Amino acid sequence: MSDGNLLGEFLRARREVTGPADVDVPAGPRRRVSGLRREEVARLAGVSTDYYVRLEQGRERTPSTQVVDALGRALRLDDEALSHLHSLARPVRPRRRVQRERVSPRLVQMLDAWPQTPAVVLGRCMTVLAANLLGEALFAGHAHSGDLLRLVFLDPDARDFYPDWERVAVNTVGGLRSAAGTDLDDPLLIEAVGELSLKSADFRRLWARHDIRQKTHETKRFRHPLAGLLTLHYESMTVNSAPGQQLVVYQADPGSPSEAALGLLGSLAADAPPDR
Repeated sequence: MSDGNLLGEFLRARREVTGPADVDVPAGPRRRVSGLRREEVARLAGVSTDYYVRLEQGRERTPSTQVVDALGRALRLDDEALSHLHSLARPVRPRRRVQRERVSPRLVQMLDAWPQTPAVVLGRCMTVLAANLLGEALFAGHAHSGDLLRLVFLDPDARDFYPDWERVAVNTVGGLRSAAGTDLDDPLLIEAVGELSLKSADFRRLWARHDIRQKTHETKRFRHPLAGLLTLHYESMTVNSAPGQQLVVYQADPGSPSEAALGLLGSLAADAPPDR
């Protein structure tokens, strides 16, 4: 999955997707690449081209904080991507995680206390570890309803379920990279990335970009087969008692058609035979 040169891979990927116009560099008539050249990044960051090449090639892996900040400015990184770059330059050896992911019974009890609010607990690779009744109903009916990563890239009706599929896909992959950090040896991550890289050209394309999108809050549209079009706002919170888990809660605007549609979906889910 990686040759161990995470810093170099990230710099190269971000350089290749940063165009000259993004950083006010003249493209010139003979440019053969759409992204920046190594010497252009080096000049923008105020370092020698040789030093920058050594960073990309992995022959230099511990740039100073000042150099990392300069590279971030050169590549126009946002705060999340810059933080990720700093972590790559000063990696902390991760504690090996156990394979099994469990959800606290107290957390499950809390989810069930929100009958009018869809809520799910996601594992570190976006598998649904727990959900309340309305959370289950929101994602029900798909081949990968219990795995939001595979739902986006492998489910045959994903583009219909997510009207803004491209934005969802970009944020999903960026969120996966952000959650993984420098721990790309996680067995669950290796399995997920390996399968999706083989089966989805879109996933391969987006994974190669090294985008960083921390999952915090967003407005997302769903086209549900029973409830119709839903516009929901979600908040994502880390579960401190279980590192790697995220509690995601969805809400509709009060008085909106989406709120009415959620009410309908809740009624249908309550009337369905119990299978939890």
